[in-house]
Formats: sequence, structure tokens, C-alpha cells
Amino acid sequence: MTDSLVLVTGGSGFIAGHCILQLLDRGYRVRATIRSLAKEGSVREVLARAGMTRGDALEFVAADLTRDDGWADAVAGVDAVLHVASPVLPGKVADEEEIIGPARDGTLRVLRAASDAGVRRVVLTSAFHAVGFGHPHAHDRFTEDDWSPVDGPGVDAYGRSKILSERAAWEFVASEGRGIELVVLLPVAVMGPLMGSEISGSNQLIQRLLTGAIPALPRLSIPIVDVRDVAAAHVAAIDAPEAAGQRILLASGEPAIAMSAIAATLGDHLGEAAAKVPTRRLADFVVRVGALVNAELRTSAAELGLVKHVSIDKARRILGFAPRPSEEAIAAAGRSLVAAGLVS
Repeated sequence: MTDSLVLVTGGSGFIAGHCILQLLDRGYRVRATIRSLAKEGSVREVLARAGMTRGDALEFVAADLTRDDGWADAVAGVDAVLHVASPVLPGKVADEEEIIGPARDGTLRVLRAASDAGVRRVVLTSAFHAVGFGHPHAHDRFTEDDWSPVDGPGVDAYGRSKILSERAAWEFVASEGRGIELVVLLPVAVMGPLMGSEISGSNQLIQRLLTGAIPALPRLSIPIVDVRDVAAAHVAAIDAPEAAGQRILLASGEPAIAMSAIAATLGDHLGEAAAKVPTRRLADFVVRVGALVNAELRTSAAELGLVKHVSIDKARRILGFAPRPSEEAIAAAGRSLVAAGLVS
């Protein structure tokens, strides 16, 4: 469906920016939320540099996940909502409610406003954190039937925010949704071309490897998906008939990639720009001892040696999902970091 109006929340963000580019390219009209309209010029500039077409079909409105103001105007006349915005504070935070509250309550604000306005479908961006972390026993393959335990080992505040906000979304649609269709997309670690100079959570790993901020490689493996494929899945989910009422995992389709393989990929594709990427391995006991005093290492300690397999059968069947290999996402992230001058 083209020329229909789609609302994208968190319009200045990494995934949201790529969603906006693809929506415009496919003929949709787009309305995007940002916290302040004072940022509109800079956001448009970033999108233009990233190859935006049909910029005249893009409008911005001011809305904040922590406030009711603005959301009624944001959803007025909208056919579908891509609710991408969510606070991101990985690791240990002083007050977990600072991230859980805005994520959960913001999701409910968006759903309530969309339901009141008669919006047909909301596509919610959740994360693999709501599926594949904190399990007390090994999983051979994760599917959409899996839910991360809220208090499982290695589940941080960000993970809890994703679990609790998604559960709240399903509960709202069941009890108050008035027929609104909910689709939840669950991407694994999202990497790929930057949107401006802001570095998303997973691309930060690539930057830290390239700058030598990670001096040695722990025995960790990470499932990866390219941001361009994540955006394409969001666009497909707007109209895919079978997507309504579904959780859908998004990944490259390969097993999780070892940190050593990520480092090697950067070396293969970036040459001298990858000179600081570490090659030596970090012993497991060092990570485990560090986790006793460093809360940020606890998630890593819980993940040591795990190689997660993530099913994308549903994404392929319902959304026509055809992802790039992980290597392409890693290399694209590295090249864009170097091009943006963010690797010294």
C-alpha cells in the first residue's frame, strides 16, 4: 500500500531513520516523532545525507514517551504506526525505573493514542532481549515461543524494559485495543550503516573493537542482523496479512558470530583502519572474576561459551524476509564509523 500515512516514533534514531528512508522510497507518506521540533533541521540533514528521497512527503511532530502531550496529533489520520522509540541504557543503571518506566508507559501511550484514533496496525520494535536471555538451561534454537525470564541471569534493565513493555502491549491489545492489530518485531544485535554521527548500541561494539577499547576477545558469540533488513521487515509488517497478532524474530539466519570472527571480519574488510582490533583471547575466568565487581560484565559472564541459534522461519514466511549475511552488517558498520571520523 503506497501513499498511506505511517507514523514512525523516535524519528532521530538508528532503526527509525532507516525505516523512514525505506518508507519514503516505497511511496508512503511519513510522519515522525521527535522530542523537540528544534531538531527537525538536523534530522532532515542526516536523512538527506543517507540518501532520502521524497523529503517533501516527510513531516515531523513533537512527542515524548514520558508525556501525553502530542500523541493525539501524532496519530491523527495515520493508517499504521511503527513504534521504534525506546530508551537504551545497557548494563547497570542506578534506577532501573528510569528505563523500564518510559519503555513500558511510552508503549502504552502510543497504543492508547493509536487505538483512540482508529489506527489499523501498530508494529512494535522489541528486541531479542525479550526472547533469548537469562534462561536457566541451554537452548538449541530460539523461536517466538520463548520468553526471557525477567530476573534471569544476565538480564539487565534494558532487557527487563523490553520484556515488560512487550507484555504490557499484548495485555493492552487484548483488553483495550478495540480491534487494533499488533505486530512485534524482535531483532537480535542490529548493526550496519550509521545514521549520522550517533552510534547505536550494537555498533558501539564495532567502534570499541576498532579503537582498541576492547583489548582482548572474550569467548562470546553474538547473533547479528543488518539494520537495512530490520527496516525492510518493519515496512513489510505494515500490510502483511498474517503478521497481525504475531511476534517475529529478525536475525541473519546464521548462528551467533564469535567475537573473534567479528574481529577477523573487520580486519579483512577495513585493512589499516582495523589495526587496533584485538586478536588475543580473554580467558573465561577473567570475565567471571571481573563480573564480581563490575555489573556491566555480569551479562557477559552469563553468556560465555553460548552460541545461540535464532529461527527466522516465521519472518521468511510472513514478511518475505531475506537478510544479508552477518559479515555484511559488520563490515558496513565498520566502514561507516571510519567514514564518519568516529574511529581514531
